[in-house]
Amino acid sequence: MQRHIGLSFGRVEHWHDGLGEFSRQLGSELARRAAALRREHDIELHYHLPRRWHGEFGRDVHYLPLHTLQRFWHHTPQRFALWHRLHQHIRLLPPHGTATRLETVHDLNFLLLKTGSKRERYRRRLARRLAGSAATVAITQHVADDLAREVPRSGTPVSVIHNGVTDLTSTPTRAVTGVGAQPFLLHISRMAPSKNIESLLRLAAAWPSQAIVLAGATSSYTGEVQRLVTERKLTNVTVRLDLDVSEKAWLYAHCDAFLFPSLAEGFGLPPLEAMHFGKPVFLSRLTSLPEVGGDAACYFDSFDAAAMRATVEAGLRAHRQAGRAEALVQRARSFSWARCTDAYLALYLRLLERRTR
Repeated sequence: MQRHIGLSFGRVEHWHDGLGEFSRQLGSELARRAAALRREHDIELHYHLPRRWHGEFGRDVHYLPLHTLQRFWHHTPQRFALWHRLHQHIRLLPPHGTATRLETVHDLNFLLLKTGSKRERYRRRLARRLAGSAATVAITQHVADDLAREVPRSGTPVSVIHNGVTDLTSTPTRAVTGVGAQPFLLHISRMAPSKNIESLLRLAAAWPSQAIVLAGATSSYTGEVQRLVTERKLTNVTVRLDLDVSEKAWLYAHCDAFLFPSLAEGFGLPPLEAMHFGKPVFLSRLTSLPEVGGDAACYFDSFDAAAMRATVEAGLRAHRQAGRAEALVQRARSFSWARCTDAYLALYLRLLERRTR
């Protein structure tokens, strides 16, 4: 008897941030295995996402339309044995009659970004969602610990499944316009305030001889970053937006080091992408980043500009030691999308088996 699994991607506008990369990579890995899942387990995969992306994952999976009214009622002729919401920001309901629900939680950043009644409203909403799920996946132990502390009454078992990371070292590269031959430090993110871009601007002001490149996707905040760079006359800072993967790979390949002083992360993919290139990475000690960077990364103990510069200079000196670059590469390789997908499939099968008992 066929068993139908639905994956809800939510309102995907692009694949360039952490949620987009996770969704695209998990969706792609599962789609590659769709024929084997059909043959060996009678499983059919259905992807719930905007029509513009229908067909993105090939012909071995089915595609379901997404509509705003699905926040209130979601009906499909097909009944689903399992419905997986790929992140906690998806407010669309599973289809009526769905037997088992699964949710992946990427972070509880609302605890840092919201205050007062708004924070409590987010907390209650997350608790209600998880209470209706048969299981929850946290992408790091840090997120799992946050859930245990902040949403203790959800009652659903929590599994930790680390994200994978894409190795871009074999990607054809293209030089980024405006980034010259001068050695530079690199930051790549969606450049939200939580990424602590302000600390990098202060570092640039205190270290005018050091070039720094900030890259990410265009947003309302990137306009503010560009304004501050101009206003403070930070001629050593270059901002580049909406780069494709070949340009991003070029930046990783040519930077001296990668800086990621983020205040709030559920995982942290860009540092691991840089580590694949053997580049030294400098992370904050906050939230999930020590879990991801491990002993291979360097850490900022302070966001004071002079202290950050001292940390980077010491880390660059230490990086010259034999074996340091290799340790970074090995750390990055310990996170793979194939391994991540294996873990999700094992969980899917356990939940389906539990339902048939």
